[in-house]
Amino acid sequence: MRDYHVLSMDSVGGKVTDHGVALDVKEVPWAGRQLWAPDVAFKNGTYYLYFPVKDKQDVFRMGVATSSSPTGPFKAEATPIAGSYSIDPAVFTNTDGKAYMYLGGLWGGQLQRWATGTYNANTPEKKPDGNEPAISPRVALMSPDMKHFAGPVQELKIVDEAGKPLLASDTKRRFFEGGWLHKYQGKYYFSYSTGDTHLLVYAVGDSPTGPFTYKGVVMSPVQGWTTHHSIVEFKGKWYIFYHDTQLSNKTWLRNVKMTELKRNPDGSIVTINP
Repeated sequence: MRDYHVLSMDSVGGKVTDHGVALDVKEVPWAGRQLWAPDVAFKNGTYYLYFPVKDKQDVFRMGVATSSSPTGPFKAEATPIAGSYSIDPAVFTNTDGKAYMYLGGLWGGQLQRWATGTYNANTPEKKPDGNEPAISPRVALMSPDMKHFAGPVQELKIVDEAGKPLLASDTKRRFFEGGWLHKYQGKYYFSYSTGDTHLLVYAVGDSPTGPFTYKGVVMSPVQGWTTHHSIVEFKGKWYIFYHDTQLSNKTWLRNVKMTELKRNPDGSIVTINP
């Protein structure tokens, strides 16, 4: 993307207002090209816009920009977050006040290039087979000022019901991109896209840093190559925001959607057929 716009609604199903450009790639001093999907957090009167963009060496990093308004405009920091990489930031603030960034995306999102802890541009976008563990999404504790990592970027383990790591060949359950974390009745729900198998799935844990046990499908495939989502509570109900390509019929040109997220009495998520 070249820039970000902020859309708002006063009520579910209400009129949508486009507040114009919140941040343009030209306003990011260190950016090379390609803004991808962002997230926003709020703390102490400030809104923090976290965004992945390729730097001038064509490596994805996470930037942060701030505003006193949720609609922007946002002012970007002069440098990316040290230690950050890949795509799809999602920032969750726990009830104890600690905030965490979840990140990562395979293939074009470059996560596989960081398998050794340092960047390797020659790592292929392969479809794994055999019994190798799936590449894990990442999580990092945010600093109190919300502009830095307060510790190392760590792997977020996702396991099956037997406690064994999901395998790279398990493409209907393994992480691909688009992670999101929300808390419900004391449990932490990490949901994500499986990418090339087009599912939104989720895993549940007792800690915001995992491990997480795979539980099931949040949403069946949408029209378009993949989807990217967020799950939020509003006036006592839970909603999922996501996208498909119904308006454009073009894989890369996506429209925003939302629908109610419903749960069974045991807290499990009822699969949505979009």
